[in-house]
Amino acid sequence: MERMDARKTMKYIFISGGVISGIGKGITAASISLLLKQSGYRVAPLKFENYLNLDAGTINPIEHGDPFLCEDGAETDMDIGTYEKFLDEDMGKDNFVTIGEIYKTVIDRERRFEYKGEDVEAIPHITNEIIDRINTLGKKKKADIVIIELGGTAGEYQNIFYYEASRILTLKNPGDVIHIHVSFVPTPSHLGEPKTKPTQLSVRTLNSMGIQPDFIVARSEKLLDKRRIERFALFCNVQPENIISNPDVPHPYEVPLILENQQLAEKILAKFNLKVVKPNLSAWEKLVKEIYSKEGKEINIAIVGKYFGTGDYQLRDSYAALFDALDHASWKAGVNLKIHWINAEKVEKQGLSIIGKPDGLIVPIGWGERGVEGMIAAAGFARREKIPYLGLCYGMQLGSIEFARNVVGLKDANSTEANPKTKNPIIHNIPFDPKYQRIKGDGTSMRLGAYDCIIKQDTLVDSIYTKYNFFKNKEKHLVSERHRHRFEFNNDYRKQLESKGLVVSGVSPDNFFVEMVELSKSVHPFYLGTQGHPEYKSRPLHPHPIFIEFLNACKKGA
Repeated sequence: MERMDARKTMKYIFISGGVISGIGKGITAASISLLLKQSGYRVAPLKFENYLNLDAGTINPIEHGDPFLCEDGAETDMDIGTYEKFLDEDMGKDNFVTIGEIYKTVIDRERRFEYKGEDVEAIPHITNEIIDRINTLGKKKKADIVIIELGGTAGEYQNIFYYEASRILTLKNPGDVIHIHVSFVPTPSHLGEPKTKPTQLSVRTLNSMGIQPDFIVARSEKLLDKRRIERFALFCNVQPENIISNPDVPHPYEVPLILENQQLAEKILAKFNLKVVKPNLSAWEKLVKEIYSKEGKEINIAIVGKYFGTGDYQLRDSYAALFDALDHASWKAGVNLKIHWINAEKVEKQGLSIIGKPDGLIVPIGWGERGVEGMIAAAGFARREKIPYLGLCYGMQLGSIEFARNVVGLKDANSTEANPKTKNPIIHNIPFDPKYQRIKGDGTSMRLGAYDCIIKQDTLVDSIYTKYNFFKNKEKHLVSERHRHRFEFNNDYRKQLESKGLVVSGVSPDNFFVEMVELSKSVHPFYLGTQGHPEYKSRPLHPHPIFIEFLNACKKGA
């Protein structure tokens, strides 16, 4: 879309949250970014997180969801993945900042005497670093508007410096900063009406920090009625037309259309004194129509993983990128998915019968020994029963181990991650080499980010990338996928496994890494393992072809 001529000064939109976490700030930030982009403006989204971790890569996915992996190797919050999916643009390390990263940067500078003997304080040094990160991103992306999502909720002690930076930036740039507050409007079942008091208190907290929101995006079960909007306007000091209703919907990709129906993008541009243009959402409208179409065949997919449960609750967020990729592909393939979450440890204890008879089976990402035998058993079950199988990272490694054990005959084959003493380490840890890996911490090296892969011609995966023209370089049969792992396929066993029928269908350009393995179509309808993570590159308007063809294979057998 042709870019509009914006004013010379950069604009800033801060998006904060109120009442509860997980209310939908990320979806709101991504939706606003999409609306402004489709109005012709160049946008740059940025997420500030509250934790002291330097990135999201060391956090248990049950605690904070599946870390989203970027092209440049940044391990970020799931919201960065939401930005990528809505904007159809790559994000990276500049789009994600933790408070730990801010603190470390300031302390490291103090140790290098860069502050020339000043006494280093939270204000202005922490807040200046926060503002610098915002401006650096904006300049690097040549953005007209930077959309800044503030992690957590208003009133938490962990994020107070983000709000202070917002206040300072507003003071120094009058007319160039908008604050949007996303808050929860509950409807207690015993009352039967939505209550605005929690948001009133949340806005009062903002006011106490010197911030007056320009817009309130009210998250509720249903669209707000006139009375609720009037209450917001009166008690929150916000004009009624700037109270934006964002009700629960079956799918978050509908949210941009809901916000556009209330002219949010046009109101933001008018407040910035920028040319008001109605966003072009024709492609998005078509997508939403596809999402809600229920004409396709229902197929059952079993996912055998290890990060599903927390207490008595099941968490989709632990494998958020995978579930999103399956959704994207299902709309393209014209199928209705029924996904069965199966804990790998239960497979170990109760046997393969709990998997049932799915139309397809996936073994996803994982770390450590827990649940490994259950995932290996699941891979073998899919191989023997001719069930379409997709192994992602750990799933590729464990599928290779299962093949080594039960086809090649290496009964004690394993990964040194699960059993450091195994005599047949099909998967092992390689010595650190800076051209391959980066250091994550003491004694820990990983491959992170996009890596190239040469696809073997006349293989299953070659047919997939060819069908969708998904090559990075078609002449060289070169593709690129994102990686996030430490252990590798052991080349000492490559020929032995190949001689028994395992097809090594993708390798690194220097032939050092095994990147993809499969079984020939003559022995299995669809059996594919990939060391990379195609789920992180899937987008609603451009699903990853591996997932589309996996579901097509499942559909044939359903």
